Amino acid sequence: MTIVHWLRRSAVLFASSLLLATAAHAAAPQVKTQAPGFYRMMLGDFEVTALLDGILPLEPNKLLTNTTPAEVSALLKRSFQGEVVPTSVNAYLINTGSKLVLVDAGAAKLFGPGFDQLHANLKAAGYQPEQVDAVVITHMHGDHIGGLIQDGKIAFPNATVYADKHDADFWLSAANLEKAPKEMKMFFQGAQVTLNPYVSAGKLKAFEGDTEIVPGVKAIATYGHTPGHAIYAIESKGEKLVLWGDLMHVAAVQFPKPSVTIQFDTDSKAAAVQRKKAFADAAKNGYWVASAHLPFPGIGHLRVDGKGYQFVPVNYSQIK
Repeated sequence: MTIVHWLRRSAVLFASSLLLATAAHAAAPQVKTQAPGFYRMMLGDFEVTALLDGILPLEPNKLLTNTTPAEVSALLKRSFQGEVVPTSVNAYLINTGSKLVLVDAGAAKLFGPGFDQLHANLKAAGYQPEQVDAVVITHMHGDHIGGLIQDGKIAFPNATVYADKHDADFWLSAANLEKAPKEMKMFFQGAQVTLNPYVSAGKLKAFEGDTEIVPGVKAIATYGHTPGHAIYAIESKGEKLVLWGDLMHVAAVQFPKPSVTIQFDTDSKAAAVQRKKAFADAAKNGYWVASAHLPFPGIGHLRVDGKGYQFVPVNYSQIK
């Protein structure tokens, strides 16, 4: 074989291998899955783990009140959002070193497909449901309590569930379910299906107003969104995180316009007052905040921005 023939053959072989490599890369299937939905940070001596239960397609223009469709659309566009906003359903696991406390429990099967990821993410984060000592509920809407039950059974067998008495009395009342409007019955039914097993087992403890649940975890009454809505202040070694529950739903709208309310509010005027109070305090004092419906992990700080506020999300970091 002459050198010319050898060079020609080598060139053909190289081109063929290049085509095969290109074809192999093009044929690789798209994965289309995410990593497990948990995020971890330290707060003083406490470990905080955000857990994702799923994503809710929320339509703010159909749900928000005390505003106009034009204002909502403009604010959504400003934040690069469309008319349907993918909205996280978050819960938070607090390890104080002596107690493991879960704040809210996600929607699980109460809100249809796309949810019920909390338990898998809890396990992916290195914990088991049997290790949870307390589940503290911000309020008894389905997307905060659904995960209390798995396969028809109590999901956290060693935990006591804590909720404000005003919410327990309202949502767990058979009489209130009976007289509720048709569109509201599902809220009562969801609460009773998930919480009555804990009631029967003597594992529901109702508190009233501002109450310390365990050292470093305190409930703060913020009635309005529901009759017994509570937020939770977590404090360790001078660091503070306040978990807002449903004080807000649509970040793109309610941070710049805290007066905007939502149809789910039991008392929208009271809910707006509580939101404005919480926003102002967080911005003034600079502590961490987190919310059930902020984009996952939903943790950050708040700062004043004109007549409204801007949310500054946590930076991803390694645990030290």
